[in-house]
Amino acid sequence: MSKTETDAATEGGTSEADAARTAGEAEQRRDEAAGAQLNTAPKEELITGPTLGAVGWARWFWRQLTSMRVALILLLMLSLASIPGSLVPQNNVDDLKVQTWQQNNKTLTPIFEKLQLFDVYSSVWFSAIYILLFVSLIGCIVPRSWQFVGQLRSRPPGAPGRLTRMPAYATWRTEAEPEQVREVALKLLKGRRFRSHTVGDAVAAEKGYLREAGNLIFHVSLIVMLIAFAWGQLFKSEGGKLIVEGDGFSNTLTQYDDFRSGSLYDADELVPFSFVLNKFTGTYEKTGPQRGTPRTFEADVTWSTPGGKDRKSTIKVNKPLVIDGTKVYLLEHGYAPVVTVKDGKGKIVFRDPVPLLPIDANITSTGVVKVMDGYRDKNGKKQQLGFETFFVPTFGGEGKGTMFSQFPGLEFPVLAVNGYIGDLGVDAGLPQNIYQLESRKMKKFKDEKGDTLKARLLEGETMMLPDGAGSITFEPGVKEWASFQISQQPGNGWALTGAIAAIAGLAGSLFIQRRRVWVRAVRGADGVTVVEMAGLGRSESPKLPQELADLAETLHAKAPTAPEPGSDPVNESEVSPEGAQK
Repeated sequence: MSKTETDAATEGGTSEADAARTAGEAEQRRDEAAGAQLNTAPKEELITGPTLGAVGWARWFWRQLTSMRVALILLLMLSLASIPGSLVPQNNVDDLKVQTWQQNNKTLTPIFEKLQLFDVYSSVWFSAIYILLFVSLIGCIVPRSWQFVGQLRSRPPGAPGRLTRMPAYATWRTEAEPEQVREVALKLLKGRRFRSHTVGDAVAAEKGYLREAGNLIFHVSLIVMLIAFAWGQLFKSEGGKLIVEGDGFSNTLTQYDDFRSGSLYDADELVPFSFVLNKFTGTYEKTGPQRGTPRTFEADVTWSTPGGKDRKSTIKVNKPLVIDGTKVYLLEHGYAPVVTVKDGKGKIVFRDPVPLLPIDANITSTGVVKVMDGYRDKNGKKQQLGFETFFVPTFGGEGKGTMFSQFPGLEFPVLAVNGYIGDLGVDAGLPQNIYQLESRKMKKFKDEKGDTLKARLLEGETMMLPDGAGSITFEPGVKEWASFQISQQPGNGWALTGAIAAIAGLAGSLFIQRRRVWVRAVRGADGVTVVEMAGLGRSESPKLPQELADLAETLHAKAPTAPEPGSDPVNESEVSPEGAQK
């Protein structure tokens, strides 16, 4: 062979190799296109470092913020940021607990205040995470929604060049015409709720759009929940009231023990109503390992609205009284011993039930009695009296320096008291805690030995004050009190709807698989129709081969396998296509 011929042959071989390579690349691109658009995530563009300017960095930051990865990180951060709100007392929940915690932890209090740990949910850092998560979710959802709408409007792509490359595949030969096979396949796939159409020599079908719809519903529901949470915080009202049996409450600002509201709430929106606590019922397990566990915890009330009739209701834990959108929750319970204080001449200067605050599960309680007006000493001088009290519903004997209760029910009530005389400080105009005694300008009563005067009283017993100062009596018939939370939460309904929709959307995105199926029917070189079926899923799943095998079996019944040339006819029921292979 001459040099010219050799060069020509070499060039010819190179041209054929290039043509084959080009054909292979084109076919690979078609295969990649077949699996494209199964994901609605926005396509990310690669931005190289040297080309980034101010706009480029802004775009990069926006892409990172609106990525699903960052959204999940922010959601986790929001969950972690909520933990201090559960562990540290909050000002907007219980001011008294916050004050008690601060008194017991004076070293940590300044640090916690700087970190806003007593107001977690309104803190700057919690709000920053909340807003970033809100923006991130919106930035994620908007492009995905448009892309998903585009996919719904488009048709499934045509079959790739080589179906054998798909993860699930089946093939057989049949005597049916290609057009007939494609027609039967199209009808079969539409009957299985696939979006199907014929493209060239194959039927293309797609199913599982609810997966992406569920994904979008989940993220939209999170936004609804965030909006509902913000709406509830801005327009909410919440207050607490402690009521002794026989007393009542009217829904006005002056009646609340404490009241909190959102920044956009108008006090004129308080729903007008009133109620009276008729009786509180609390029963407890008396024997066994669960001794002291509450069994009954309910408050019987009579309530009414302006111009309406009195109605009776029972408020239980997690079963509030609902009046025109306002909910009255039963929170706590305690005892209010009835105390009578007389001056030296026997005149009653104080007689009322005194609510005491529980300090343990057995309702061991503490509090004070303040006699602010009407008392005069033996010289006729106006004075004020104060008594520190310690109450146990079921006396259990001596503890370490004090007595204790062994059961929360009223089995053996005992009231311990000691007294002061002087100035309570209430006339100075400064707010005081009604459950604590300001004793800086007061003197303790002393007994004959010069020790602090104190006594343990049973129901009906009296402690006499020295030097004819009067007496204090623990009256029979201990009353009970209940504390209520009266609240308006306008966003609760939307939050519940969002939570249910989020669960439904998450279930759809987890359990529904997006997949495509192709059925190709072409006439072979020997004139016999060759049927190929293939499936492709967005993610690996054992259900895809099973589903393809079921489709192939159904289609095979309509287009059975053709006998091999020269072989004896066989029963069609014994012939099946090659199983869907993975």
